[in-house]
Amino acid sequence: MSPERLQRINQMLDNRQPDLTVCLDKVHKTNNIAAVIRTADAIGIHQVHAVWPDIEMRVSGNTASGSQQWVKTIKHYHFSEAAEQFKRQEMQVVVTNFSESAVDFREIDYTKPTAIVLGNERDGVSAEAIAHADHQVKIPMIGMVQSLNVSVAAALMMYEAQRQRQLANLYGQRKLDEAYCQTKLFEQGHPIYAKACRRKGIPYPAIDPLGQIVADACWWERMRAPDPDAEPE
Repeated sequence: MSPERLQRINQMLDNRQPDLTVCLDKVHKTNNIAAVIRTADAIGIHQVHAVWPDIEMRVSGNTASGSQQWVKTIKHYHFSEAAEQFKRQEMQVVVTNFSESAVDFREIDYTKPTAIVLGNERDGVSAEAIAHADHQVKIPMIGMVQSLNVSVAAALMMYEAQRQRQLANLYGQRKLDEAYCQTKLFEQGHPIYAKACRRKGIPYPAIDPLGQIVADACWWERMRAPDPDAEPE
């Protein structure tokens, strides 16, 4: 792994915000999901949630521009499953919804552990999501259109969260589990070896501060051994 690659991956890991997430409530268009994932990666979100009861979720690699390698998408069949995870992480649930109790999305304190929930353009968020909401928010609009594309609305809210968190100096402090960081450093810094490990069933090695593989002779011997699944020439 080059020093530049190591620095970039470590910078990404140092800026991830595991207590900030986005939940897409029955958003069906894969290009919208992929666009949200791409923005989530850009502002340091570690994982996103998607409630999709009926359709198997697929994310377009072209639209996400590889962001799905860095941002994990967790699928739920019901919003209650997502809400239970948010509760365990002590996250406030912020739901976009046109209602009398909705406030400007910028009035929310996103420095707190937060799950931002958005629905599709036609139906909005589900009644179940609203029932779990700690706050309902809206994005002020003074034109003729009454709704934004979900990926645009998500981007506005995520960047407001980033703005607040930067002011609070919440970036630049590694908060992720070290085992996860080691996995990402190996998979993204040594992708050929990582692929071989998965193919041969070899445990991932440790990565040292210089980005180099730390493994004993036995590990290297197993790595150099012929692939048992390879077809004979």
